[in-house]
Amino acid sequence: MVRQHSIFSFVLVLLATFLLSCGSPGVAVAPPTYTATQLERIQAYVPEIQAVRDRSQELKTLIQEGDWINVRNFIHGPVTEARLNLTYVTPNLLPKDQPTARQITRDLFNDLVKLDKATSAGNPLIALSKSQAAFADIDKFLQLLPKREES
Repeated sequence: MVRQHSIFSFVLVLLATFLLSCGSPGVAVAPPTYTATQLERIQAYVPEIQAVRDRSQELKTLIQEGDWINVRNFIHGPVTEARLNLTYVTPNLLPKDQPTARQITRDLFNDLVKLDKATSAGNPLIALSKSQAAFADIDKFLQLLPKREES
């Protein structure tokens, strides 16, 4: 009787193992997506960021002409406003993109500080280099943003 009991238990264990292995895997988690509110918040800042990005040639011209007062006005005005807008957009990005967005914003800030120093020193070579780096940072940030769906 003991032997039959052991065999019966063994068969039940095999049957349970087989049934569990044939079961479906756990419920797949959908990848994170943007909510309508997040998209709305992001899209509210994109035109302002893009407008500053589109003015890169204007800053380059000011630097080449040595118009340091207007270069500094441009840095501390529109470009700094764009940097703030990047900061406002970052919390609305997907969690996986937020660290990259924060790093890009820090890089932009560092480039602007170096650009300001070059402007104060009247160094057009460094100023041009740092302005190009700043606008490249803005481009990288814009790449992180969700693409606008056409209706």
